[in-house]
Amino acid sequence: MAQPPLPPPPRAQTSPGPVKVGTAPNRRLGSVRGVLVSSPPGRRARLSSPGTGRSSSEAREELRRRLLGLIEGNRVMIFSKSYCPHCTRVKELFSSLGVQCNILELDQVDDGANVQEMLSEITNQRTVPNIFVNKVHMGGCDRTFQAHQSGLLQKLLQEDSTYDYDLIVIGGGSGGLACAQEAAILGKKVMVLDFVVPSPQGTSWGLGGTCVNVGCVPKKLMHQAALLGQALNDSRKFGWEYGQQVKHNWETMTEAIQNHISSLNWGHKLSLREKSVDYVNSYGEFVEHHRIKATNRKGQETSYTAAKFVIATGERPRYLGIQGDKEYCITSDDLFSLPYCPGKTLVVGASYVALECAGVLTGLGLDVTVMVRSVLLRGFDQEMAERVGSYMEQHGVKFLRKFIPVMVQQLEKGSPGKLKVVAKSTEGPETIEGVYNTVLLAIGRDSCTRKMGLDKIGVKINKKTGKIPVNDVEQTNVPYVYAVGDILEGKLELTPVAIQAGKLLARRLFGGRLEKCDYINVPTTVFTPLEYGCCGLSEEKAIEVYKKENLEVYHTFFWPLEWTVAGRDNNTCYAKIICNKFDNYRVIGFHVLGPNAGEVTQGFAAAMKCGLTKQLLDDTIGIHPTCGEVFTTLEITKSSGLDITQKGCG
Repeated sequence: MAQPPLPPPPRAQTSPGPVKVGTAPNRRLGSVRGVLVSSPPGRRARLSSPGTGRSSSEAREELRRRLLGLIEGNRVMIFSKSYCPHCTRVKELFSSLGVQCNILELDQVDDGANVQEMLSEITNQRTVPNIFVNKVHMGGCDRTFQAHQSGLLQKLLQEDSTYDYDLIVIGGGSGGLACAQEAAILGKKVMVLDFVVPSPQGTSWGLGGTCVNVGCVPKKLMHQAALLGQALNDSRKFGWEYGQQVKHNWETMTEAIQNHISSLNWGHKLSLREKSVDYVNSYGEFVEHHRIKATNRKGQETSYTAAKFVIATGERPRYLGIQGDKEYCITSDDLFSLPYCPGKTLVVGASYVALECAGVLTGLGLDVTVMVRSVLLRGFDQEMAERVGSYMEQHGVKFLRKFIPVMVQQLEKGSPGKLKVVAKSTEGPETIEGVYNTVLLAIGRDSCTRKMGLDKIGVKINKKTGKIPVNDVEQTNVPYVYAVGDILEGKLELTPVAIQAGKLLARRLFGGRLEKCDYINVPTTVFTPLEYGCCGLSEEKAIEVYKKENLEVYHTFFWPLEWTVAGRDNNTCYAKIICNKFDNYRVIGFHVLGPNAGEVTQGFAAAMKCGLTKQLLDDTIGIHPTCGEVFTTLEITKSSGLDITQKGCG
């Protein structure tokens, strides 16, 4: 997508130096005709008339283009109101700095209200003054004075404002790559810095981030390996006969998965090269405003500058901080490329990563125990979480609830070796011990933001979590620095979210677009042995937001046809929707536990974006026989107390 055409640069009237800001004669914009910008003796920026007879949308688009033209075409652009004391302070500041600036007094043009509304869309700021310096949105009066005190304003005002790059993205994961490539498509000079600090066990990987290398992709492939084991068991009931004992080969699986991942790494590099994005395998660290230091594996340092930066460094697994954890335990960073079968495994944690890994290892025939401090799948619907846990327990996973490890000790070296784990009860003085071949920690993840020099340029982070607060256009408190992905405070930690946010950010920064990432009703799936898909609110959250009496919950068990002949349980798979009774029974929560839950959830998520209601579900004809069709025939409400157990295939 090309950048929108900009108007000719405004005519400039220069003066020998700063002088007192005066009041320009009243000028009228009148449907954006002849915008005249009052300024300290310096420049006046004009917008030529867009003509008459245009539609409202065309006029808005024309106004947006012309405002972007003013922003792009002027070193300092101030949108002001002549009577505003904050605007006056800013004008006086620039005057004192000897800086010429262009000023549009919104109260002195007929279309000032429309201009201010469009500025609000462009900048997410509704007030004046609204200030841009060398195309960077500074914000209002307070932020401009803060930037002046920190030295950032002076940096932006430097006469030589050329940088090595238009954009440097720090982090080569899904969000960072999406943003970098979109910016390059829009004609910008872009660099991606990506460096993987090896895990305590020495594991590192190539370009593509967590999802490609140590997350979604290898996890789903190992999940498929486990499902194939279940399918082998089912196949006998469908007439398949095989006398030879079937066993699983860990090394064969991991080699095939790693070969696929290597092809994805290469594909990402090739895509960057095709779009002329410079890829540097170095660790990025800010050293001053607009400048980073890149350090490669050999310790060699190189400095780069950019007009804008996007932080997309993601997260890494958290450790317990106990004796032996980093020395002897592994995490999801290590599991998917582990060169040997892990054997008897203790999984510590109850996150989706913990349960997915435990499910995979159990499905491959290993002895697996999950140690849980409190609840399963915190943040997810707790009824669904307990159903996930119950299914896993019925199919071989052992759970140790209300315990936390306090020490890991190596008993024997090997591949795998033997480890003794001492754990303490969270409810009393009781301690237990166990011996395992492998201990896998999955207790959460920490943002990779603390060692990249953000303090040197004033970017605020949450001191406890390391996450970065941003506004709704992914902008940090430092105007030229943005962030996407798992490091954002209060946002979803999902690959497709990071990709969407990254693309839209690049389009806003360089393509004149306005669309923001929508973080509402984002679907996701937990790839446990029986998959759990959801979109919208959990039942607990829905009750908190809307109150229980305003909700209706429809639910049922269902029996997949594929499970009938195989003799698998007919009251395990479960469907639930949560409806707001006072909003036309709009579906605000969608939950399904069953085979291929991710595939089922994706389609219903699109319907929820369109305002799905219970009546629309009832009006939809299902595809028979499928799991998804259960949502078109939901009748029983939780409040009715009626039995939802299944007796056969409908």
